[in-house]
Amino acid sequence: MKSIIATAAAVFLAGHAFAQDRFELDPAQAATAEALVAEALESDLAWSIVESLTTEVGPRMAGSEAEARARAWGEALGQSLGFDRVTVEPFTMPFWDRGELEISMTSPYTQALHGSALGGSGASPRSGAIESDVVYFRDIDALTAVADGSLEGRIAFVDGDAMVATQTGAGYGPANNRRRIGWQHAERAGADAIVVRSVGSDFHRNPHTGMISSMDGEWASIPVIAISNPDADHLRRLHHTGAPLAMSIRATASWQGEVTSGNVVMDIVGSELPDEIVLIGGHLDSWDLGTGAVDDGAGIAITVAAAELIARLPERPRRTIRVVMFGAEEVGLLGARAYAEQHVDEVGNHVLATESDFGAGRIWQFASNVDDAANPAVDAVGRILTPLGILRGGNDVPGGGPDIIPLAMQGVPTVRLNQDGTDYFDLHHTPDDTLDKIDPDALAQNVAAYAALIYLAANMDVEFRTPAEDAAAEE
Repeated sequence: MKSIIATAAAVFLAGHAFAQDRFELDPAQAATAEALVAEALESDLAWSIVESLTTEVGPRMAGSEAEARARAWGEALGQSLGFDRVTVEPFTMPFWDRGELEISMTSPYTQALHGSALGGSGASPRSGAIESDVVYFRDIDALTAVADGSLEGRIAFVDGDAMVATQTGAGYGPANNRRRIGWQHAERAGADAIVVRSVGSDFHRNPHTGMISSMDGEWASIPVIAISNPDADHLRRLHHTGAPLAMSIRATASWQGEVTSGNVVMDIVGSELPDEIVLIGGHLDSWDLGTGAVDDGAGIAITVAAAELIARLPERPRRTIRVVMFGAEEVGLLGARAYAEQHVDEVGNHVLATESDFGAGRIWQFASNVDDAANPAVDAVGRILTPLGILRGGNDVPGGGPDIIPLAMQGVPTVRLNQDGTDYFDLHHTPDDTLDKIDPDALAQNVAAYAALIYLAANMDVEFRTPAEDAAAEE
């Protein structure tokens, strides 16, 4: 009997503790958030924004004239939608130009390959194309083990496997190593060029571009080329036959010196706490093979449209809502780093940050990285999002999005609305990244989730940041 009573008491106390931990939203704020959700689901503003950006501006290579036109477009958009402050914050960056590429297999027979120079690639000699035998490497680990100078006069081909399509995009990081660091080992070994299987889950003959990683501030002096999955499969099969492989590569990629890029910053100024900032955003630049609809025109459209719904409310939120169109994300988070540096004195005023940069699929999960004491309040926001088909994830998920990393590293709390990325790496950095890949209904669901989230974050009387003394103790 005593054990039964003890168990019942424990259950009661646990339930009582849970009830105490439950955070209840202000009824008026909850009602407004739900109204924003309903309005967003019926709105086509986000679609109009991404359609305008991809049609009127097109591809927006970081540091290019097209990216400059995109900034002017973004500034005009913010002004037309009634944001209280719209500013362009410039920064300088080195500009890499893709140039031209011709790549073909020349042995055991002649066949054109579908490839793309990777960002930061070097060029072939001005005298003409590289004509060299190919050394096959099953994966990046095999290349890293190669001896210095052992690839003189040859081309390294790093195979690997096509990514498996998943909801979360799992596997991108490991697969991306061949793109990022393969050139460093190829150059160390004296190779004339390096060719890698492009990082993607599709089986179109569309290569995936992207940036390589510098080494001690230096970039590749040799061509660094990604080829499509079908072409990589073809080379693998030929290798297994024992046939000698050779390629011809002519690449004219080059660095063009310092240019100006910039971030477009748009504020809805808070009515009570204007210095406290809830930051959302996406990146304005794109790679140049497609029109950057999914990566990341959709993110720009989602976050701007969500904020615009709030700007139309009869009263301004308590805190400032800031939308940032980050520049030069694709070439190393340069806009994000510039923002964090230019706003270093007010980083402590950023109460919460997040970014939309994983396409336009439906949001399925809401994760966070806030102080434990704020977690019940974030859970309450999650309950508002549940009718949208969004599950509450954990409170131990760092990040908030690529462009949020520099802020997160300085202690800014983050949340993340995780989109379904099953087809994301079919499109990522390819010619197929075009407007037709976006589902308008899924886009509207994204806007609804962001609108409710940022409205509540800007109005709730909650401290999301871990207290400084606790953060110092954890370090």
